[in-house]
Amino acid sequence: MSAVKIATRGSDLALAQARTMADRIERELGHATELVVLTTTGDRIQDVSLSKIGGKGLFIKEIEQALLDGRADVAVHSAKDLPADLAEGLVLAAFPERADPRDALVCRRASGSIASLPQRGRVGTGSTRRIAQLLALRPDLEIIPLRGNVPTRLAKLETESLDAVVLASAGLDRLGRGAQISERISSDLLLPAVAQGTLALQAREGEPLAAALAKLEQPQAGNSARAERSFLEHLEGDCTVPLAGFCEAIGQGALRFRGLVSSTDGRRVARAELTGDALDPEALGSAVARAVLNAGGAEILAELRQGEPGP
Repeated sequence: MSAVKIATRGSDLALAQARTMADRIERELGHATELVVLTTTGDRIQDVSLSKIGGKGLFIKEIEQALLDGRADVAVHSAKDLPADLAEGLVLAAFPERADPRDALVCRRASGSIASLPQRGRVGTGSTRRIAQLLALRPDLEIIPLRGNVPTRLAKLETESLDAVVLASAGLDRLGRGAQISERISSDLLLPAVAQGTLALQAREGEPLAAALAKLEQPQAGNSARAERSFLEHLEGDCTVPLAGFCEAIGQGALRFRGLVSSTDGRRVARAELTGDALDPEALGSAVARAVLNAGGAEILAELRQGEPGP
């Protein structure tokens, strides 16, 4: 077989992740690999909020097209960047690993925490999920919108005179910058994004390569990702919705799932928590979605989709 062509974005983080998976494909599946570096619409547009220009799908459209037209054979994604709906004819063949799923606070000074940030502190993030949960904890904070890759956002601590930025712990760890983290924020304070910290391998459905890639899956990562993506799909969530979902193993064959939907200002939060069987993670994700809707999430989502700020 000719070399497996791996599609990836060109950021430092995306390349690091793609090279990790290329190494595993070569060592464990016995295929030579080559990287196909693509620039997505989301990469090109850096000065506008994702929620205003089409959401997370802007980071994968060109990559999915490369898979469909044969320019690439497999794509390596940060699973949290995947929208609920993916291109027909493609499949998520494996979730190979999950790094630290927590959000990370990086302060301009060496140490700090959400609790110790100054009154009216300036905190940078571009995530509606993080904004809503931060404001629920600390309504005094001034949130500064951020876009760009990890080094760009870290640099804005100084250029924008920020007190802190919030990023994914996994991304910082994978770039060797984990030592810069001031606080790995407990999921009890900031519930992570769906599939945060998880890698996803996407390939053409029905092809032998897709079946081969499944051998790279880490079972717990796969169970959690499938439960969390089921939650996302049942809520029809996108990056305009402050939505979070986190599934974790709690014993032999058992999963715990916590999910929420929030108003953008963090004043109204609908939460649910359920346990379920690891043999059917999708059922657990959909059950938590229904519970969140019944806990007030339906009204919050309706207001968000109508563009109303809510009380």
